[in-house]
Amino acid sequence: MYRSRDQKQKISTNGKCQHIKSEKPGNWLSRSPQAKPKHLSFSSFPLCPLSLRGSKHIIMLQLAILRNQTAYVKERLAIKNFKELDLVDEIIRLDDERKKLVFTYDETKSKINAASKEIGMLMSKGQQDAAAERKKEVEGLKSSLAPIEKELDAAEKHLNELLVRLPNLPSEKVPAGKSAEDNAIVRSGGSKPELPKNALPHWDLAKKYDLIDFELGNKITGSGFPVYKGKGARLQRALIQFFLDYNTKAGYLEYQPPLMVNEASAHGTGQLPDKEGQMYHVTEDKFYLIPTAEVPVTNIYRDVILKESDLPVKMTAYTPCFRREAGSYGKDVRGLNRLHQFDKVEIVQLVHPEKSYEVLEEMVEHVEKLVQLLGLPYRILKLCGGDMSFASALTYDFEVYSAAQDRWLEVSSVSNFETFQTNRMKARFKDGSGKTQFVHSLNGSSLALPRILACLLENNQTDNGILLPVALHSYFGSEMI
Repeated sequence: MYRSRDQKQKISTNGKCQHIKSEKPGNWLSRSPQAKPKHLSFSSFPLCPLSLRGSKHIIMLQLAILRNQTAYVKERLAIKNFKELDLVDEIIRLDDERKKLVFTYDETKSKINAASKEIGMLMSKGQQDAAAERKKEVEGLKSSLAPIEKELDAAEKHLNELLVRLPNLPSEKVPAGKSAEDNAIVRSGGSKPELPKNALPHWDLAKKYDLIDFELGNKITGSGFPVYKGKGARLQRALIQFFLDYNTKAGYLEYQPPLMVNEASAHGTGQLPDKEGQMYHVTEDKFYLIPTAEVPVTNIYRDVILKESDLPVKMTAYTPCFRREAGSYGKDVRGLNRLHQFDKVEIVQLVHPEKSYEVLEEMVEHVEKLVQLLGLPYRILKLCGGDMSFASALTYDFEVYSAAQDRWLEVSSVSNFETFQTNRMKARFKDGSGKTQFVHSLNGSSLALPRILACLLENNQTDNGILLPVALHSYFGSEMI
């Protein structure tokens, strides 16, 4: 996943799970508040669908976690720089009120059922007057159910509105920190190039070699929609094909998904409701232009139950991506630095929960080798809690060095979401014992093209042209631009 600047500190939660029983021996939920599990996130214990009194309104809850490990939950939320810690207490308080309403509703239903049986007995004995009297009482009880149910609907709705504001809890591996400056550099590679004194930034190189026309894109659509042409268009195509071939050789199955998704798909991967303002919306049809291939590709397995032998599921796709990027300005948006439409190749995996962190490291190594083949200086960052996306349990960012701009540019985020997405999508598998579990989902950019292209142009410029990395020669059809 290639992160937008505004994809942080918002959350929507939804999904399905089995109810957690705190009384189970050995279950961490039965321990004292000070007893912390080795690792816990809301995605470790999927949200539980609770259908109250048979209502069509189903609320997805993490209340077992909130109630039994309140202090720990607040501690982890603080790692993500979440400010509304009192929201946890408010949710618990509101749920107490909901439980009282449920009790009243169930008690009233019980009285109605008991009275109905009594009416039948009275009728069988010929006691018509007594039966008629009891019928009046039942009618009164039934009429009292409607306002109780209305209160319950309102309580459920309010409770869900509060729950969707809680971020997924970060993994214990996530370092503390408030912003990007606190991210931990895991490792780096490559060497920064020494450019000639007359070196140009990529937007000037694009004009010099007639590769990209930013002004034409602005005329046709608006800023952030560049037009690639000639060798610029060919280089885009070469990069896309190279990335896809690299991924498929590693066992990823290629897909060509739709570029628009419905609300259910956008909700499944967490884009709705929190990123609604960042997505382009086809209002009449209620479709959304995808911000990343992650959305349609991961949703391929929405409402699917896999066999354990089917895991891991490895998928890759190239798509254009569309993001409004509201609030971006200045040097951050110059040239290819930030666009509203850009090309990206994505990798997605659905894996056994016990293997997801091992797979995360494998995916990081996969992307790292790809960047190495491009010959670009890079560094890998482990994101701190304050810089993480709302849904991720652990994220690694890749940055490549832009020599002409003298700055590091993010080109990929590789994340483990545990069951956050699969919970919402009901993407599950049956293990060897026949038990149904949620798979863990992971994704990453392999790679996003704009900043890769910018760095290839800048870092490889010579007096005679732009020398391309060896890996691209056969795809581009030439060594030099």
